[in-house]
Amino acid sequence: MAAVRTADTRPQIDEALVRRLVDTQFPQWAGLALRPFSPAGSDHVIYRLGEELAVRLPRHQGAVGQAGKELQWLPRLAPHLPLAIPVPVGVGGPGFGYPWPWGVSRWLDGEVASVDTLGDSTEAAVELAHFLAALQRFAPDHTPAGHTTEALAGHPLSDRDRETRTAIAKAHGVFDTTAMTELWNAALNAPGWDRSPVWFHGDFHTGNLLTSDGCLSAVIDFGGLGTGDPACDLTIAFTLMSANSRAAFHEALGVDDATWLRGRGWALATGLNAYTSYAAVSPRVAAQTTRQITQALVG
Repeated sequence: MAAVRTADTRPQIDEALVRRLVDTQFPQWAGLALRPFSPAGSDHVIYRLGEELAVRLPRHQGAVGQAGKELQWLPRLAPHLPLAIPVPVGVGGPGFGYPWPWGVSRWLDGEVASVDTLGDSTEAAVELAHFLAALQRFAPDHTPAGHTTEALAGHPLSDRDRETRTAIAKAHGVFDTTAMTELWNAALNAPGWDRSPVWFHGDFHTGNLLTSDGCLSAVIDFGGLGTGDPACDLTIAFTLMSANSRAAFHEALGVDDATWLRGRGWALATGLNAYTSYAAVSPRVAAQTTRQITQALVG
């Protein structure tokens, strides 16, 4: 029997649609030029709006709700952080066949960080540690009355167990299956976060860091923002850093062994997920995730 092909239910997003959404819901920006930004992420289609704004529209159901979350929380977090972050200025609603909320934020200039430019920089590694420390110090109970963080609660690493073991099996022959399984088991068995919940970025990897003149300048894409165990943000140590800069990051952040081990587990799980999903069609993703997985195994 022939396989049944599932229809792609993702909305079709083009410049004409975005123009109509902006012009009708934010008429104050109707005269601004609109142009697509590439490469965008897997969660959003991004358009530049004039020189100072960006429009981000979710591609799929999993990204819905991020615009409202960022509008609610990023202005409160920004004053406490040592690097620039996006400043949301509005959330639009469904229209013209597009089904979900979408966001407008201030555009942040910069180049995406790369291993070539920052991988060996202990200065950048310490800056990133200070950023995460500042984010974690802004405790959830610092938020104003009427704002709740319950919907931001993070998911435990164990939620990724089945898909990660499946990915380990798929990657057999490419990476060391035994080493991956041992690391994954160790990360799952490490003591959990037993302190008060803290803020985490949730998608803290090289692609969400911007540089200016070779120095870190901004952190973007807070769609995964949440509270709980911050181990997921340690993924940056394995996507960007070398052994020396990673050691400086580890020391500056003061991470305990259990949290570091869970962070290696997050790096392995997310790297494998991206590798098995996209490596066959994207040499760039293949190279980035291969590095992430191998560095997570090194520790």
